[in-house]
Amino acid sequence: MSTLLYRWGKSAFAHPFRFLGAWLVLLAVIVGSIAVNAPKLSGEVTINGVAAQEVLEQLEEEMPAAAGGAGQIVYRAPDGVSFFDEQSAGLLAQSMQEIYGNDTVVNPADLAGSAEAQAAAQQEMAAQVKAAEQAAAAARAGQELDQPLPLVVGGQLVPGVTISPDGTVAMAQFQFTKQTTDLPEGTIHDVLEAAEAPVEAADIQVLPGASLQELPEVAGIGEAVGIVIAAVVLFLVLGSVVAAGLPLLTAILGVGVGVGGAYALGHFYELGSMSVVLGLMLGLAVGIDYALFIVNRQRRLIMRERLSAHEATGRAVGTAGSAVFFAGTTVIIALAALVVIGISLLTTMAIIAAATIAVAVLVALTALPALLGLVGERIVSEKARSQFAEREAEGNDHATARRWATFLSKNRFVAAAVVVVTTLVIAIPALDMRLGLPSSENYNAGSDQRESYETVSDAFGEGLNGPLLVVLSSRTDQPVDQQAAGAVLAELGQVKDVASANAAGMSEDGRTVLVSLIPREGPTDPSTETLVHELRDRSAEFSQQYDIDLGVTGQTAMGIDIAEKMSEVMPIYLAIVIVLSLIVLTIVFRSIIVPLKATAGFLLTILATLGATTAVFQWGWLNSLFGLDSTGPVMALLPILVTGIAYGLAMDYQVFLVSSMRESWVHGHSGRESVIDGFSHSSRVVVAAAVIMTAVFAGFIFNGDPMIKQIGFALAVAIAIDAFLVRMTLVPALMAMFGDRAWRLPKWLDRALPDLDIEGDQLLKRLGAKQP
Repeated sequence: MSTLLYRWGKSAFAHPFRFLGAWLVLLAVIVGSIAVNAPKLSGEVTINGVAAQEVLEQLEEEMPAAAGGAGQIVYRAPDGVSFFDEQSAGLLAQSMQEIYGNDTVVNPADLAGSAEAQAAAQQEMAAQVKAAEQAAAAARAGQELDQPLPLVVGGQLVPGVTISPDGTVAMAQFQFTKQTTDLPEGTIHDVLEAAEAPVEAADIQVLPGASLQELPEVAGIGEAVGIVIAAVVLFLVLGSVVAAGLPLLTAILGVGVGVGGAYALGHFYELGSMSVVLGLMLGLAVGIDYALFIVNRQRRLIMRERLSAHEATGRAVGTAGSAVFFAGTTVIIALAALVVIGISLLTTMAIIAAATIAVAVLVALTALPALLGLVGERIVSEKARSQFAEREAEGNDHATARRWATFLSKNRFVAAAVVVVTTLVIAIPALDMRLGLPSSENYNAGSDQRESYETVSDAFGEGLNGPLLVVLSSRTDQPVDQQAAGAVLAELGQVKDVASANAAGMSEDGRTVLVSLIPREGPTDPSTETLVHELRDRSAEFSQQYDIDLGVTGQTAMGIDIAEKMSEVMPIYLAIVIVLSLIVLTIVFRSIIVPLKATAGFLLTILATLGATTAVFQWGWLNSLFGLDSTGPVMALLPILVTGIAYGLAMDYQVFLVSSMRESWVHGHSGRESVIDGFSHSSRVVVAAAVIMTAVFAGFIFNGDPMIKQIGFALAVAIAIDAFLVRMTLVPALMAMFGDRAWRLPKWLDRALPDLDIEGDQLLKRLGAKQP
């Protein structure tokens, strides 16, 4: 491998336009494809094989008109105006007529069921209209109401609209004929315009619900700040603007091809916003880091061995490039393991992220040496060469790293204990971790999502922000018995933590009845989760007593099911990662102890990361530092995503750090001496890479989407903990503790394992080169 990469690097250096031209042509094709057929991003999080999704699929078969995405619009009256006034009520009615006039919105008349069901509904509606008119008249006379009312105009009930008791807020709920991600482009914009037109002149504010709002920006100012920090670190480490610019250029190229390719192919599959952001995060972070490792090695070869830039590039790609190839492959394998879980949402995210990593590796091994060929000898200035020679002559090169490694070697037991205790203390909040999907409540203050959520909560209670859709199905070929359905509806209304339960529609054959059930608490409240389980537990009772099956779906129920599914598969995935870690690291380092301690360190990283994430996002500790002012559950997908990604990235640092120690040991240093020597040669670039990656991930904490916030925070914390506590402190302490025993391997196993030559030792021996 190292020999092949050596030749590859020299060829790219000598023929830069061939290699760069191929990448630029590919990038141009991708950009052109996106320009011709731009994909739509989806913010929806759904998952196959859970109860809520199965009920939704049942609805699609039995009652397609009711299986579409939900829409919600909040109307807020100006000061001194009430929706109980006939004029304002009339404007609301006109707004709803405009909404229902859109071809993509389901007209409530289409959900009324058979003629007999419609007749029965009309009788019940007449009583509701009379009561609503009397209550509205009382409100206009100055009396206070104690519950919301339906909207009645001219003796007719306007379906889907509820008015708050004080008359200042109205909420319209409706359904689309399809899921919002499948609607024609511009549909939501047209619906909102239609809703606003009749009420705009009256200064009535229209707030779209979360499902009708644009996704937050994929990248913004926070991400830009992260890249600026990365640029500063690159300059400090590499010492020149030219050298620092190369990793940034290659990272941008890699992201353009990787994430751009996902965009270009987005019309063949549903492209989730989280998949794109995950690819962007990883592409930038590893793209910069991988290029840094190679450029740093090339510059040291030029300064230390007085090689030409051409030869140094070949050797850097052959040695550091081999480590980059392995590190990238490890990340890809960790992400690909998510496919084994069999969850389509995770599979899409994993494939896009893994493809972006693969592109980053290929760019680092081909486009980077080509750029180095264009720069030539200017990659290291004469001033930098002379300064390096002075430091080396004085013995000051790597002085700080050598002192730290010596300190850890002498105090190895105390250092190891401090790291273990610290990470375990940080992990304590994870014991209370509650998984779920963030709601509109968790968006930034002042955003449309947050304002809509708070307006509904204040006017109607939090439950209306997360309604449940209960589906009653006949167990026979006959329609659902109306008396039985009424009895079930009455019982549902009496269940603890249910605010209201109302019939919302019926299929034409009468075998399916829809019930809109409003919880008392919000969509992420623990009581709502308990309610969903209680409703499903009652299904057997209703089946036996009324011959009716009960199912629960809706976005709130979907979030609860996803959280439980992730909790089930997390141990399986963690076992896969641990086994993978032990096998791969045994092959790479030809040791038993090194893989065991590396895997133990990774587990400490994951536990501490989940603990810190729980403390900030669920408990609210220090969340104001990150622009947060609300709490909620930890995103259900986060533990499994962070485990896979952090494992792969942690192995990057493990490879670059410990391979340097092994290289020193192979060349004659004793166990503890090899730790100090190897650490001093590799720690500086590992620290720089960790700072860069942490900065890039941390930039996403300030994204508007609460799910992206959590991913950015968790990955930034994972990298910081793993790099600075585990790899830079615990690993050298443990390596010094075991000494030469760390590199022992049974002879039979040594003969059976392939020699990957990650350090490029065989290449350097063939070239007769001094070890870097």
